[in-house]
Amino acid sequence: MRGKVFFAVLAGFIIALSGICTGGYAAEKVLLSDAGFEVSGDLNFSSLYVWRGFMLDGDAVLQPGLYIKSPESKFGRFKVGVWMSHDMENRDTLKSSETDTIFDYTYSFSFADVSVGHTYYDFPDAMPLDGSPKGWSREFYAGLTLPKILLSPSVYYYYDYGNKEDGGGEGSYTVLNLAYSLPFEVKEYSLSLDLAGHVGHNNKLYVRGKGGDAGMSAGVSIPLTTSLTCKPNINYSIPWGNLSDKGNGNQKNRFFGGIYMSYLF
Repeated sequence: MRGKVFFAVLAGFIIALSGICTGGYAAEKVLLSDAGFEVSGDLNFSSLYVWRGFMLDGDAVLQPGLYIKSPESKFGRFKVGVWMSHDMENRDTLKSSETDTIFDYTYSFSFADVSVGHTYYDFPDAMPLDGSPKGWSREFYAGLTLPKILLSPSVYYYYDYGNKEDGGGEGSYTVLNLAYSLPFEVKEYSLSLDLAGHVGHNNKLYVRGKGGDAGMSAGVSIPLTTSLTCKPNINYSIPWGNLSDKGNGNQKNRFFGGIYMSYLF
């Protein structure tokens, strides 16, 4: 039943985007952009679900999201969002259905962006140790981004304070992100080659002891309309330390690919 509801919501999401792309853009521009709010959505298809070095699902997954940002102001900017993941097949024993609710506050200085926020994780397919019908966790984070420096480096610290008995992580994750986009043109189309990488350190987050992961990705951003972008991509994940220990995380190096679509209302 939950799968039918998910795909009904997903179908509505796609239909709404299609309608906006073909005729409703001007109306949405007046109602949202002129009011100073920014509304965006994305839809990701991935051959695997890999998160911070963990393979959460070996099946293909669909991952839609919807986000609202407040107007820019001298007091900073708030963002709220909902992100979901659902596996498209059941070829393995992993069940990765997930709904995340995200609250973020970002203040932009002339040289850096500082962010703090909170994420609530809901895992409807999980079987937590306390015997409840689903799992959940919650996480605070803080980050610093330097958008004007080469490779746009950012450092984020995440602290998961959800109890393991409920499905939480009770640990922390610190990550350095780097990204670079190289614009190019094919006939009259303006595209970009997007490269990204990260190195993360895991301190007892869903594993015993310490470890971490590194990841690399490459994709080509293709504008389909003035507001809709499609990005085919390929990714490589490398776990290390206790994440790759057979007696602990037991994660492996993995290639996976996907298609990411984003829409700015």
